[in-house]
This record gives sequence, structure tokens and C-alpha cells, in this order.
Amino acid sequence: MTPRERWKAALEGRRPDRPPCDYWATAEVTARLRRDLNCPDERTLWKCLGVDKCIHLAPRHPRAVETDWHLQSLFSIWGIATREIGYGPGVYCEVVSGPLEAAETPADVERFAWPDPEEWDLGGIRAQALAWKDYPILCGTYEPFYLYSRMRGMERALTDLLDRPAIAEAALARIHSIHERLFERILAEAGDLIDFVYVAEDLGTQESLLMSPTLFRRFLRPTLRRMIDLAHGHGVHVFHHDDGAIRPLIPDLLDIGIDVLNPIQWRCRGMDRAGLARDFGSRVVFHGGVDNQQTLPFGSPLDVRREVQANLALFSACKGYIVAPCHNIQANTPTQNILALYETVRNGGV
Repeated sequence: MTPRERWKAALEGRRPDRPPCDYWATAEVTARLRRDLNCPDERTLWKCLGVDKCIHLAPRHPRAVETDWHLQSLFSIWGIATREIGYGPGVYCEVVSGPLEAAETPADVERFAWPDPEEWDLGGIRAQALAWKDYPILCGTYEPFYLYSRMRGMERALTDLLDRPAIAEAALARIHSIHERLFERILAEAGDLIDFVYVAEDLGTQESLLMSPTLFRRFLRPTLRRMIDLAHGHGVHVFHHDDGAIRPLIPDLLDIGIDVLNPIQWRCRGMDRAGLARDFGSRVVFHGGVDNQQTLPFGSPLDVRREVQANLALFSACKGYIVAPCHNIQANTPTQNILALYETVRNGGV
């Protein structure tokens, strides 16, 4: 089977020739693996590892300083100032300030120079998709509260939901309308070639939710559902990423139609794998589950193999399971542990 065929089998509840697997890692890890394995480019790396890589494509924006498939990460488009923070083997971007930090009324929100969804350039999307036709393809991202919290500041964004709901509603409505139109353009242009859109959030900590289910249902669930319905109307699946201890929200996410749930951070409270498989496994494809906080960086290759084997066993009776790390593999992860992950998948769990 091709990588795309393996993903399709999982989505349809069929058994592929071997478990499908995906790759998420920081740029530093990918560069190191390419050096260690003598791979001239990422396509060669995916083949060397045996990865069924989901390819992330994105339209371009003329004012974007960064280049990233994840539109919310293009902070320059949204007036978000960042700085690079070094942590030894790599860097990450920390938000310094957001354009809505001083907003006191919905009118202040409206005065911001919101980007026009017609500004994004979709030229080349079809050609890029065709170049990766044997791999699953994702194009289009929507993560509204993630973006709002960076435009507003995390503390203000959370307290807005209780103290200043009109400001949150105004900003989230703007964020939705821009992304909805952009989704319409993407799906009209290449909906027949792409497999997924990314309709996601980051609503969990290690211990609990960032907001109550009641607030989620008021501020986020309606527009998430509209985006999911839009994708399904074009025959495109929905990949949902949501970090941390999100179990109380999973029934809502299934009700609004997500197809893939990532990243299955099973060390977080309430996210034990057996319980997730038992309660939700017939309705969704699980993606992730290989711990990148302890097992991958600090375990041995044998620990990694055993965790992959355990995941394959625990999720074996579910609709589908795609083996992947529980988010990006970090730069302190030994190459041998990464190889152990994908060797175990290639060997069918042995």
C-alpha cells in the first residue's frame, strides 16, 4: 500500500497492510535525522524511515514573514510580535505582544486591520498536491481560540469569556469569517486532491481543561462544527489536534464530526489509552500516542518499542490508529529512539 492508501484504510475502518504512521518533529530533529541517515531531502527521509507522512500544504500570503502550513503560526499576518528563545539545541518563538491587548470594546476589535481572505495566493496548490499524490495531504487550518489568545494575550483571552464576552465574540467572529472564506477557496481549488483540513484547538493542560465544557459549547463548538460541515460537504476529512487532558470534550468533538483525534497525550489526567479506546474507539481514528515527554527523550529504544507495541494492542479494536509521537519530537530525543519507533511500525509491531 502507499502511505495514502494506508491512511484511507484506517479512515474507512479497514485493516491496512501494516499500521500507518506519521512524523511530527521540530525542525532541528528533522535536520539531524537527515544528516544521520544521509538523506538529501525530506521525501527521502520519509522513505528511509518508512513514514506515511501527512503532507501539509498551505496558500501563501504576501505579508507573511514566516513560511508555515499552520496559518495561525504566521504571526506577522495577524500583527503578533514574537521573539526567538533559545533552549540549547534549538529555538522557538514566544509571543511578545498582540494587537488586541488593549481592546476595551467590540469596536476596538473591529478597528484592527484584519486580513482579507482573498489575499492568500492559492496558485500552485494543485501542482503541489499532485506532486505528493501517494501521500495523505492536509491543506487549510482553523484554530480560533489559539489565535485569539495570541492576539489578545492568554490571560485576557481566558478571562474575556467570563468578564468581557462581547470582546471575545467579536474577535472570534472575525477569525471565523476569514477562515471560513479561506476554506471555501481552498476546497473549491483543490478539494478533490486533499484528504484533510485541520480544525483544531489547544484546550488541555497536563491536568485539566483551559475552559469549561459550557464555555467551549458557547464560544467554540458552533463555528468548529460549521468548518467541519464545510469540509465534509466537499468530501474532505477533518484532522483535530487538541493537546492535554481533554477527555471531557471528546464527546462534543465526536458529535460535531471530527474524523481523526490527535495527539493522545496519555500521561495527562483522564487520557489513559484503554479508556479512550473503550469509550470512543468505534467513532474516531486515533493519531499519536507515543509519548514525547518521557518515553521518546528519556527512555531506551526498548522502552519505545514496547510503547508502540502497547499502543497497537490497545487500539487494535478501534476504527483506526495512526502511530505517531504525542506532538513534535523534541531536540533532546536520541536518534536511536526515533528509529526504534518507526522500525517497530514497519515490522508490524514486532
